[in-house]
Amino acid sequence: MILRTFGWSFAITGLGLLAALLYGGPAGLALVAVLAVLEISLSFDNAVVNAKVLERMSTFWQKIFLTIGIAIAVFGMRLLFPLLIVGITAQMTPIEAFDLAFNDPKEYAHRMHEAYPTIAAFGGMFLMMLFLDFVFEERADKWLPWLERPLARIGKLDQLSVVVAAGALALVAGLFAEDTGQVMIAGVLGMVTYILVNGLGELFSQGGEDDGDGEEEVKVPAVKGTTGPNGLVLATGKAGFFLFLYLEVLDASFSFDGVIGAFAISTDPVVIMLGLGIGAMYIRSLTVFLVRKGTLHEYVYLEHGAHWAIGALAVCMLISIAVHVPEAITGGLGAGLIIAAFLSSVLRNRRERNGASPGEAGPDGAEELHPTSVSGSGALTGE
Repeated sequence: MILRTFGWSFAITGLGLLAALLYGGPAGLALVAVLAVLEISLSFDNAVVNAKVLERMSTFWQKIFLTIGIAIAVFGMRLLFPLLIVGITAQMTPIEAFDLAFNDPKEYAHRMHEAYPTIAAFGGMFLMMLFLDFVFEERADKWLPWLERPLARIGKLDQLSVVVAAGALALVAGLFAEDTGQVMIAGVLGMVTYILVNGLGELFSQGGEDDGDGEEEVKVPAVKGTTGPNGLVLATGKAGFFLFLYLEVLDASFSFDGVIGAFAISTDPVVIMLGLGIGAMYIRSLTVFLVRKGTLHEYVYLEHGAHWAIGALAVCMLISIAVHVPEAITGGLGAGLIIAAFLSSVLRNRRERNGASPGEAGPDGAEELHPTSVSGSGALTGE
């Protein structure tokens, strides 16, 4: 299972480290290794959220995410995106930005840091909307019931997540941004992107109607001996495309933080792409592992922890518009919340095995529910 799931990541790691050694010698090798670890630590919560979406996708779109998607993640977000941002903010052509990156990497890094408030506003608001939509929704399982219950209660107010996110953006832009208008525009675009992509994905994934060209959702029967949601409705056609698009934008929002933070370690775009690309491969493999093992269904609070980590990252990105937030803090917060959620899930499962009845409250006050036996099929089950 480990070799089958992480085999490509191991292979890419070997090739990437070899390329780093040939390109930059032992120093380049060390920098790439550090950057890979940085990317993995900052994006673990991304893998958890990706897995939740990926298990809803059909076999075809799962494969697209794991092939074309990784090319977009590595070359698009880790190499081309910084060049695009520098070109736009510095009013340079792509060729001039490319020339600057390879001939004057320090100035290139400086331009990237100047553009960070705009990047942070876009990515921070996209992630903030994702977090708010999660905590304002009523759920049977509650990791932090003393907090999640009142949030779900007030979340019944229509469009509350938009109101809260817009208020936070206006506060940050008005008080801390040097260029208030630019930050506001970027933040609003982040919100609009989330609402549009997520809304279209939900529209098509819930429609379940054949539109005449064979694009309909498929009810997948349970397959004995596999893991995953039982009878999962898998999105195909337009629904699969918009879920794929949603995952790519989500990955982009998570990667902003790592791309900018990477310049504190190296200003060489090739070293950054190699290091962050290796890290991105492991995040993809970890996503597959979580789906194949049915981990999110066995450890029910992991999804909660990941979304709270997303909320923490969104807040850190907005704060960083005014004051730099060290990557150790953002990565540590995310990892800490996910570890805490995992341990809470382990304790919950242990209490249930020891005879806690459905609906019985555990020591932390969370309502205990017996987990449903799950099984399903798809590209990631290995069947």
